Amino acid sequence: MSEVIKIKRGLDIPLMGKAEKVNIESDLPNLFALKPTDFNGLTPKLEKKAGEKVKAGTVLFHDKYRPEIKFVSPVSGELLAVNRGERRKILEIVIKSDGEFSKEDFGKADVSKLSREEVIEKMLAAGVWPFIRQRPYDIIASPTDKPKAVFVSGFDTSPLAPDYEFILDGQEKEFQAGIEVLRKLSDDNVHIGIDNRTPSSIFKGLTGVTLHAFEGPHPAGNVGIQLHHVLPVFKGDKIWVTQPQDIITIGKLFTEGVFDASRTVVLAGSEVEKKGYYKTMIGASILPLVENNLVQDNVRYISGNVLTGTRIEKDGYLGFYHSQVTVIPEGNYHEFLGWALPGFGKFSVSRAYFSWLSPKKEYRLDTNLHGGKRAFVVSGQYEKVLPMDVLPEFLFKAIITEDIDKMEQLGIYEIVEEDVALCEFVDTSKIDLQKIVRDGIELMIKEVG
Repeated sequence: MSEVIKIKRGLDIPLMGKAEKVNIESDLPNLFALKPTDFNGLTPKLEKKAGEKVKAGTVLFHDKYRPEIKFVSPVSGELLAVNRGERRKILEIVIKSDGEFSKEDFGKADVSKLSREEVIEKMLAAGVWPFIRQRPYDIIASPTDKPKAVFVSGFDTSPLAPDYEFILDGQEKEFQAGIEVLRKLSDDNVHIGIDNRTPSSIFKGLTGVTLHAFEGPHPAGNVGIQLHHVLPVFKGDKIWVTQPQDIITIGKLFTEGVFDASRTVVLAGSEVEKKGYYKTMIGASILPLVENNLVQDNVRYISGNVLTGTRIEKDGYLGFYHSQVTVIPEGNYHEFLGWALPGFGKFSVSRAYFSWLSPKKEYRLDTNLHGGKRAFVVSGQYEKVLPMDVLPEFLFKAIITEDIDKMEQLGIYEIVEEDVALCEFVDTSKIDLQKIVRDGIELMIKEVG
């Protein structure tokens, strides 16, 4: 392992509601859903209709422009509905579980005896390929490409994030099996970023990987930040990334021959009574987790963390890549003269209020913006929380003006939405910076490829 990489710029938001490291039993829901909107750049084409029976691993839809990339049902049962939005855009494919959890049999296999092409073919057939994403752009990787490396972040520094060491405990065998698959895909070039502040017995016990230790505030746990300091992404590069629990699913495909959609998610947030780690599945309804488990009802349900997660309803579904559900107060109120009041008890990034006097205090933050959108305010705020050698404000402006040359020069290949989420949090102008970045990425894909 190389020397510790210390991240100095960033911000740990002192959000109230962190979950204890305890496993809590909960019933699985009857309804599950896959959401094509979870996948950047995807145009889905259905392979099943409402009313048809499916098993865990049965193909529900594929990418219209890359039909080899398939998306499968997490459970067995009946395809209940296809929910659509504007212009008949597919929003959700809902499956009603039969409670039997029967699975398609894809056959066990010894990765060491398979060629790279055979490994990819098996992953495509079983629907685990969408777990492999590409940088730049944060899109599902192309199976015809060969990556420069595969990189995994072994820890998460976002607010109230899950502890992967706790989740992976007892699943070391399956995790190592998944690592062997990644080694085959990348010609033995697999990297894992670990948190230097906590013991990493699981990651340090792996074979065939290169470990990189990081230390610092959020976003030190973002894979994009780690790549920037270890394997910077330049024009023409393709680096594949995935997540620890996704690696277990990939490993089980080869050790057990099935698509196992099991997930451990952390349920956290100031409005949750029983905070902890719950066993569930990809695409599961969160209703069994939050029903009769809240302090009050005027809340925001988020699949993921508060910075990059997706707003869902009480009976909404867990996102494909999420290992966290967060519940915080809704901010649907107007605070009279809020900007002019002293602000005791409020959290502030600057020293406008007095939160800096209590660095260990946790805050019950809500969704209120505390202000309206306005033009870019030149403040130097972004640079303080983005530990990259880029000029974020100028990059955002280049994206808005669709200046591709400047976008390339200013680092568009290294940045995705999660990397600028803190910039959005501290932004005086209340601008949707994550959407600006995604718009810029889509422009690059269209014009440059």
